[in-house]
Amino acid sequence: MPAPCLSTAWSTMRDSVAVPRSQRGGVQSAARDALEGRRRGLRALLPFIGPAFIASVAYIDPGNYATNIQSGAEFGYNLLWVVVLANLMAMLFQNLSAKLGIATGRNLPELCRSEFSRPVGLSMWIVSEIAAMATDLAEFLGATLALNLLLGVPLLLATVITGVITYLLVALDRYGFRMLEVVIGALVGVIAVSYLVETALSHPNWGQIAYHSVVPWLHGPDSVMLAVGIVGATIMPHAVYLHSGLMQDRIIGDSPKERRRIYRFELIDVVIAMTMAGLINMAMLYMSASVFHTGHSGIADITTAYRTLIPLLGGGAAFVFLISLLASGLSSSGVGTMAGQVIMQGFVGFKIPIWVRRVLTMLPTVVIVAMGVDPTRTLIISQVVLSLALPLPMIALVKFTKRRDLMGDLVNSQLVSLAAVACTVVVLFLNVVLLWQTVGLRLPLVG
Repeated sequence: MPAPCLSTAWSTMRDSVAVPRSQRGGVQSAARDALEGRRRGLRALLPFIGPAFIASVAYIDPGNYATNIQSGAEFGYNLLWVVVLANLMAMLFQNLSAKLGIATGRNLPELCRSEFSRPVGLSMWIVSEIAAMATDLAEFLGATLALNLLLGVPLLLATVITGVITYLLVALDRYGFRMLEVVIGALVGVIAVSYLVETALSHPNWGQIAYHSVVPWLHGPDSVMLAVGIVGATIMPHAVYLHSGLMQDRIIGDSPKERRRIYRFELIDVVIAMTMAGLINMAMLYMSASVFHTGHSGIADITTAYRTLIPLLGGGAAFVFLISLLASGLSSSGVGTMAGQVIMQGFVGFKIPIWVRRVLTMLPTVVIVAMGVDPTRTLIISQVVLSLALPLPMIALVKFTKRRDLMGDLVNSQLVSLAAVACTVVVLFLNVVLLWQTVGLRLPLVG
């Protein structure tokens, strides 16, 4: 086998599981045929499909289960509009991240290190690592809960099993990036099919779904907390960082024209993957609203939701629910590990073996399980932490993608830049409201 090729781009993230170039020839050859017009239609698109599906896993991780289940149970269909808005914002920023990698050949953390002062870069790295830990916490807890409820595995043992499986998942990358893309895509498919089944069994109110998907509604601090949690669970900082790394040397355009064609193909990849992720998120919430809101509105954790599903919809629905949660936890935890490598390598030029990162990032989950802390409450809080960390990569991405000296012909149009700025302002506003309400709730205790 040829020696692994560790470039400063996407392959550096892979550490000890780098991709031999000889195993990438099939996809790259097909992509080259598409760029030069020898493949057309769906055959031309297929070599470019995959990176957005890896990134989309972050948008259907166990943190989404926690926030969507509690939102649907407590507020019915009312917060569906937040899911729709968050997914549209996610689609925009994943598109910008992919475009950045294609245009510059560098990922977002690398550009932050080179374009910002060292103190700013280090600060962004620290915040990003905290966000990555919060992400991994949610993903690990989700898979751990699924193994515990599905197979009766003790929680502490389930965390170890989750760590081993996710490491093996990332290690698939040594057989070529396409292998990992196919496996991750298959797990996303499992989640999608699971929620098609849950939709058929739960009989949601389609009129309410249509209405509340477009009509904004917030009422009281709990709804704001969950709305911010939904945003934090949907637009993921580590996915924004990762997508640029996935694209930077996957398929390299030799001219501005080829880079524009690669970007158009990747835009289709983003739209398909993020639309699927958005529909899954909506299904999580409206299934919870349909089944739990009337008579079981107090449901606020995954374990109770699973046990309540059994008498309401039957053991089959509960089993499907756990299968989707397990697929979500395992796939998103593996993707989170990949993103952590991109973040560390890009911001500080330092890397550690993937197995070391896997062990370090699972430790908070082990501590929480050992302490007996409520897993679902922890999941929701982790999503709020993610939302608070989110503005940094959003601001950096807007700043870089509107610069023609960096982006060339792929520079943002004025309309796209305005939309990205508006989305960033929305996230900042939600964060300010959340912090204000948190301080407001605690002030009487201080007195």
